[in-house]
Amino acid sequence: MMKSVCVFCGSQRGHDPVYAAAARETGETLARQGITLVYGGGSVGLMGIVADAALEAGGTVVGVIPDFLDKLEAGHNGLTEKIIVETMHQRKALMASRSEGFIALPGGLGTMDELFEILTWAQLGLHTHPIGLLNVAGYYDALLALLDSMRDTRFVSPRNRNLLLADTDLTQLLGLMKSSQSAPDDKLLDYNKL
Repeated sequence: MMKSVCVFCGSQRGHDPVYAAAARETGETLARQGITLVYGGGSVGLMGIVADAALEAGGTVVGVIPDFLDKLEAGHNGLTEKIIVETMHQRKALMASRSEGFIALPGGLGTMDELFEILTWAQLGLHTHPIGLLNVAGYYDALLALLDSMRDTRFVSPRNRNLLLADTDLTQLLGLMKSSQSAPDDKLLDYNKL
């Protein structure tokens, strides 16, 4: 059972209202299921929507934001817990340490950075938490095709390709995540030396 889920998503809303609706549904659903939302601490874009929805539904919301972004992304001041850190590296590490699962909603470069870092950490056996991708209105179709191509050309193993669970439906995605079993690839390094 996941007690906390980190949501990676855009500090913009995107051009289609369907993205905001998905963020709202994600926040509400996590709150209703008693799952703490961990996210990047902003009050704007999809970040603000997912946090506000979780709070309005009575959920617990933890935001982690670097000091320099607190003003740029209009750091959310109504959270259950707001943690201000110095760097982006600290932000990602702290969000990961507070989470038992990860979901990426639509977003830009920052969302991609967060998603691929957490996938890489899973590939290296640094965590075994499920990672989900909510493919809203086909937003991630091209990315999923690229990952399949990376697998087919043998730059990514089938096992590591399967670390990313994807669905167009949030309830289905959460079900996949809750039943997921992840184990480190025994062909890799001694993780204690990283």
